[in-house]
Amino acid sequence: MNRVEAFRSIAEQAQRGELIFPTNVAASLKIQKVIDDPDCSLETASKLILTEPLLAARVVSVANSVAYNRFGGTVTNVRTAIPLLGFRTLHSIVASVVVRQISGMIIDPTLSAKAQKLWEHTAHVAALAHVIARRVSHVDPDTAMFAGVVHEVSGFYLLSRADHFPGLLDGELEEAAATFEASIGRAVLAKLMIPKPVTAAVESLWYGLRVMPPETLGDTLILANDLAKVASPLDLRSEASSQQDASEIDFAIGDGTLASILAESAEEVRSLTAALLG
Repeated sequence: MNRVEAFRSIAEQAQRGELIFPTNVAASLKIQKVIDDPDCSLETASKLILTEPLLAARVVSVANSVAYNRFGGTVTNVRTAIPLLGFRTLHSIVASVVVRQISGMIIDPTLSAKAQKLWEHTAHVAALAHVIARRVSHVDPDTAMFAGVVHEVSGFYLLSRADHFPGLLDGELEEAAATFEASIGRAVLAKLMIPKPVTAAVESLWYGLRVMPPETLGDTLILANDLAKVASPLDLRSEASSQQDASEIDFAIGDGTLASILAESAEEVRSLTAALLG
């Protein structure tokens, strides 16, 4: 089976809803569904999160990041962390755990290394998107961070399936394979119940053009992706060219510039990235 045939096979399965996820993803999606309920209480959310140790640790870690804990003091438990974060940020953290769980299916060491680098890229994009949304594009920062967390979820899924299709992600993608990749991506995003505005932002990253200064959620995600210091190992561009492009991005924002805002926010980005990485 050649690469295009492999992509076609995976895409056809995805379109039928036959996505292969590890069993722990179902538990995380159940938590996500409960905390999305407007009537979900702090006590209910706390108890659910404590059933997943990795999720609980991530929630406390993000609550202690500079982005959320601006007034000092150490957050030591989930119940204290949730009000500080808010339920929308909590949704992003659950999504980050789901993404990691998908990559946990990977057996091949080379693919596993790619997944680790892809997660580093993802965490940095999510942190940058949060800052850019808050200080530049003025879209909702929590939604922007969530879009950053899930923007490569189709890549993680393909890496998890590549164990069964040797050579699937070697080299550049043919045009036909890239088309199938987008189809697979939409199916994965739908299965994970990603809201339509976020799905639209991810699709704009696949097909959109950079708009400067950014105005929409999609623009914010594209800029964060271009500025990420860790390039996606699945990006068709080389890491060197991606970083060169990023170094050339700057524009005026009020009395400052994008570069000055990023410099001022560097510790916030670093702290939030580290918290997401866990």
